[in-house]
Formats: sequence, structure tokens, C-alpha cells
Amino acid sequence: MPQTVLLVVDIGNTNISVGIFDYESGKIATQLELAQHWRISTHREQTSDELSITLRALFEQENRDAGEVTDIIISSVVPPLLPVWERACSKLFGRLPQIVGPGMKTGMPLRYENPREVGADRIVNAVAAFKMFGGPIIAVDFGTATTFDCVSKSGEYLGGVICPGIHISMDALFDRTSKLQRVEIARPKSVIGKTTTSALQSGLLYGYAGMVDSMVGRIREELEDQARVIATGGLARRIAEESSVIQEVVPFLTLEGLRMLYEKNRAPSR
Repeated sequence: MPQTVLLVVDIGNTNISVGIFDYESGKIATQLELAQHWRISTHREQTSDELSITLRALFEQENRDAGEVTDIIISSVVPPLLPVWERACSKLFGRLPQIVGPGMKTGMPLRYENPREVGADRIVNAVAAFKMFGGPIIAVDFGTATTFDCVSKSGEYLGGVICPGIHISMDALFDRTSKLQRVEIARPKSVIGKTTTSALQSGLLYGYAGMVDSMVGRIREELEDQARVIATGGLARRIAEESSVIQEVVPFLTLEGLRMLYEKNRAPSR
């Protein structure tokens, strides 16, 4: 069995991403692939007992034993769920997780007026993007919100942009209009929709791709540099197909960033 089994968890407003990294020798690896990964819905009313049952089932599904886990690191933008996860980790894995937040070493200076305002997932994405591709770089995350996080050539977190996510926009249309319905985010036959469904798909897909391209152009002007653009999140690949600026899609950028932060903050004696 691997000496170190790391559980990484990113708690978002809509979904929670969970992954496992296996360290065969107990040493830090420069490149390490996810052994397993899952995405579960965020339920703010979930109890630690319910969460423990869910996690145990996920492990059993992959023929893994929860007792293998030796280390845990969590980033969260839903503060009420942190104590729930801490209790579940204590019950199921017999240990408490590291929490991404103030006091954790990131190796990245935060050029933000109030660094405590920056979401943990945004810092994790910035760290991962810079370590994987260097700077300057813009990490675009298509989650509940669409976020742009900017890192300088020297590795400083400069700030970014927060926009409503695609699904939030679609839900707002559905809730506020009588004749519009939720649709699949897919490429329509033409930009000019011939049906209500295709018109919505055009607005959501091409509209968001255009927003990304325009926003990146403005950011690059302020940076005075052709910053590299990478994308992550559930709809990243679909938007990237219609965008002229996204150069790489990294589906598990946040989980990779959590692994990197774990390694940076790992106890020297381990």
C-alpha cells in the first residue's frame, strides 16, 4: 500500500470535487496523476454522518478502503460546511484535514487590498496555474461563478474578475421569464437561433465565449503582456472550443493545486 494517500477536497457552492493522490514512496513527486476523482452535489444541510456514508460509498465503489487515507487538504467557499467535513474526516479517516486559508504557505505574494477576501479556490487555482505554466497567466474557472485570476510573470497574485456563472444566468432567465426554459449548453446550428432553445444556446455559449475573449483582452492590456490563458471547471472545454484566447484546458486544476499546497506545507518529518 502507498505510504501516503492524500485526499483533496474542493467545496464549491454547487459541487464538491474530491480526489485521491497516491504517493508510492512517500516522497514528493513533481508530476502525480489523480488515482480517483469524484464530483458530488453541495448540500448545506448535510450532516457529518450523511457525508461519511457518501464518502465510504465512493471509496467502496473504487474498491478502496477509507482507512488508507493518511492526509487530507480542503479548500472551501462554503464556510458552514467546513465543520461538517472536519467531523466526517475525523470519524471516517481518523484525522483532521488541513484547511486552505490564512497562515498556509502558498509561495505566492497576494497583491490584494484584503487578502482574506480572496476565495480559497481562487488562490489554489492561481498557485497551480503558475507552477504548471509559469507567468504571466490568467486562470479562468467556469464554476458557479466564472472567475479570472491573474498571476504576474514573477508569480504574484494580482487579483481578478468575478462574473455570474453560465448556469446562474440560465436559472435567472428561467425564474424571471414565463416562456423560457432551461436548455442544454450545446452548440446551436447557427448563431441566429431559429427556435427559443437554439436562441438560448447561442446566447449562453457564444455570449460567454465572447465575454471571456473580451475580458482577457482588457486584462492583457492592463498587464501589458500577452498572458497565457488556461481554463478549468465543468464547462471549460465547451467554452474553450468557441473562444479565441483559451490555450489550455486543465480539468482538475483546483485538485492539482491542493496537492501542490499540501506538498508545500507538508511536515518536514514526513
